[in-house]
Amino acid sequence: MSPSSRLLKFKSTIQITNNYSVRPAGLTWRSNTFFIVSTVAVGLFTDLFFYSLVVPILPYILQDRVGLPYDQVQSHVDGLLAAYAGAALLFSPVAGLVADKTSTRQAPFLLGLAALMLATVLLFLGQTVPVLVIARLLQGISAAFVWTIGMALCLETVGPENLGKTIGSIFSVISVGTLLAPPLGGVLYEKTGYAGVFGTGMAVLGVDFIMRLLVIEKKVARRYDAADPQHVSDPDSTPDQGHNGIESGQATGSQGEEDPLLGKREEEHFKLSKDQSALARKITILPCLADPRLITAFLVAFIQALLLGNFDATVPTTAQELFGFDSLKSGLLFLPFGAMDMTIGPLAGWFVDKYGTKPGAVLGYTYLVPVLILLRLPHQGGKDQVLLYGGLLALCGVGIAFVGAPSLVEAGIVVQKYYEANPDFFGEQGPYAQLYGLNSMVFNMGLIVGPTLAGGLKQRLGYGNMNLVLAMISLATAVLCFVWLGGKPRFLARHRH
Repeated sequence: MSPSSRLLKFKSTIQITNNYSVRPAGLTWRSNTFFIVSTVAVGLFTDLFFYSLVVPILPYILQDRVGLPYDQVQSHVDGLLAAYAGAALLFSPVAGLVADKTSTRQAPFLLGLAALMLATVLLFLGQTVPVLVIARLLQGISAAFVWTIGMALCLETVGPENLGKTIGSIFSVISVGTLLAPPLGGVLYEKTGYAGVFGTGMAVLGVDFIMRLLVIEKKVARRYDAADPQHVSDPDSTPDQGHNGIESGQATGSQGEEDPLLGKREEEHFKLSKDQSALARKITILPCLADPRLITAFLVAFIQALLLGNFDATVPTTAQELFGFDSLKSGLLFLPFGAMDMTIGPLAGWFVDKYGTKPGAVLGYTYLVPVLILLRLPHQGGKDQVLLYGGLLALCGVGIAFVGAPSLVEAGIVVQKYYEANPDFFGEQGPYAQLYGLNSMVFNMGLIVGPTLAGGLKQRLGYGNMNLVLAMISLATAVLCFVWLGGKPRFLARHRH
């Protein structure tokens, strides 16, 4: 092999050339479904692991390294948390737009990781508040890219019919990071100082970088096959798919009760007018936002995040008020909640894939109504009250696990139907990254609103009545899910027509 051929082979292997006549090394396993999904899982794990690793030591960074007085630490911690959430909120739709305008997902996926690496260095070296703010902003930008592109890549790889169990399995894996990272960060900081904490973070980032560099999307793998038609690919690595990356003919939602618009009527429903504005042609997800199914899917994500934000804001303070717990013991109360979310997640995803998004979401939010109301039962006392509170939090984790997948799956199904009815309007990439960018933005909005709403309700109404309000919100969400997710039920559709 000549030097020029070896150079071309190397460029092809690391994906920095558009010459598809030379197949990269390891194309089959690098474009395999399992490896692609594993890469997304590791990317999401890294984001949440590093977030959870750093948050517990932020007060010590501000006090020991920056030199802030103790009475200013809490307000600055709140500001740094807000910087992360705000950046993730604002850059999620940007990440989706960028990803849908590039020929592959890999470049923006790596861009998000580069932002996280720079944030890690700044957090390790920063000795002033502005530097720490920049680091947290970069962390938020990284989260926007990894979640937006990761979800789009999952949909394009496994298709809507397998998205539920895939998301459930991924969330189960990344839950391990959120459970283990806070105590690990505390132990590393106590035993090794900053070097141990950020050394661990950089090691995880290194693994993530290698996997993101190696991964090859299925649609990119098919370009090499098209350039070399005599080569027969592994069926699992490059299945027979449409040009947007989702398998042709793949089921995109339940029929019958879940989908009243059948056949030609359904196609007409998802057909877009050719008279679209210039803005809609640039941001192709915009015309889809008129669909109540998609809006309801976003609402499901928002309410899920709002509930999560409520738990984050109120569990520690409630544990302190009722049981006199310190921060460590309060943190341990999240273990049963997270453990149930982790173990039930794959089952909930399988349930959504098999029975549809409507039953999954309605069941999850209806189940949460009595469980949230029961959170008024724990009162000041000993071990029995602690066990009661922990048990109720575990039951809440079950409900949260069930309402996670329906939003992402339903959004993917609806937009896939729009894509199939209007392929020329959306182009080769489709609007999937834009879709999950908006979903991520809505979710982060819920994480911001949740603690604020919960704090205000708890202060004015008390903890028990606060949870009663949240239970009523869950009930209203369940009703909306019953009406809109998966399409209107048949009896409502018949009444309309």
